[in-house]
Amino acid sequence: MNPEDHLAPYAAHSNTGPGRRFPEAAHASRSQFQRDRDRIIHCSAFRRLEYKTQVFLNHEGDMFRTRLTHSLEVAQIGRSIARNLRLNEDLVEAIALAHDLGHTPFGHVGQDVLDECMKDFGGFEHNLQSLRVVDHLEEHYGAFDGLNLMFETREGILKHCSLTNAQQLGDVARRFIDRTQPTLEAQLTNLADEIAYNSHDIDDGLRSGLITIEQLEQVAFFERHWVDVQRTYPGLSGRRAIYETLRRIITAMADDLIATSQRLLDETKPDSVDAVRQAPTLIRFSDEMRAEATDLKRFLRHNLYRHYKVNRMRVKASRIVRELFAAFKDDASLLPPDYVVRDDDPMRQARKIADYIAGMTDRYAIREHRRIYSLQDL
Repeated sequence: MNPEDHLAPYAAHSNTGPGRRFPEAAHASRSQFQRDRDRIIHCSAFRRLEYKTQVFLNHEGDMFRTRLTHSLEVAQIGRSIARNLRLNEDLVEAIALAHDLGHTPFGHVGQDVLDECMKDFGGFEHNLQSLRVVDHLEEHYGAFDGLNLMFETREGILKHCSLTNAQQLGDVARRFIDRTQPTLEAQLTNLADEIAYNSHDIDDGLRSGLITIEQLEQVAFFERHWVDVQRTYPGLSGRRAIYETLRRIITAMADDLIATSQRLLDETKPDSVDAVRQAPTLIRFSDEMRAEATDLKRFLRHNLYRHYKVNRMRVKASRIVRELFAAFKDDASLLPPDYVVRDDDPMRQARKIADYIAGMTDRYAIREHRRIYSLQDL
């Protein structure tokens, strides 16, 4: 039985799309998107996500989310929603597991600083870097660089892209030029990402003590579910009450996304992926849920992401990334040989430096900075 026989006509089918950049024979027991998922799980960049920051530095505590656990949560939420909409779960999982492969150490601050360092060399954006990882940087196969993933997986990884970059990337970025849509699976994964980080950043923020239940009770979306938990389980407190509340928040967002998206699909009636590409965005929250999710994100931005203790980490991380880039740019002999460009092309050398820094885990970047700048390591 074909594992994709149950899919809706508007879902991505792995045997009808553009395929791989380098043709490969079909596998006897796995679909093409299942093979993509497996290649991503086994790649080096995926393993490094275990030691890359989500909000809190890796060494700040063993219970906080990392890029790896975040990616797994996105995949779980995404697959559950895809199943309800008869979309391709394997494609959703592949995109979810790969979407952060190009992320720098130290979370978004690492990306921002590396982009600043690269402003004269084409800039840096982690979605583009994730695509670069799977297309070029992973070295597992004798016949080609990268993982040779399916077009739809690569397209889903590329969530954002400037027109300038899109013109250079070719077909995989064509939608940014034509202003068309990606697959429904890519649209879904983008919102599963939002559901995951909204809920787990609340959990990590409470666990860290940087935000409190009393503060969160000022957010109507959280407060409504918190009150429901207290009403259902009188006297329940601590971690169990928090988990019950977050479970309700995830369920509410996922259920709303399923209901709203199914209504739009029923109204639009796309009969193929090509029809999906020409339609407006069809995987969406309701207006009411979008407003509540935005309110929650605004709270987290002001009370967690900009907390003075998080800002202290940002300052330290900024300094590490900026000084590493400066050291490698001034003296390429400090780089491992694989990252040294032999033709002295400054653009290519800068991109190699960005590849090296973006591939670092938090703790490796800290150690590299110490090796270069600490006099105690002489």
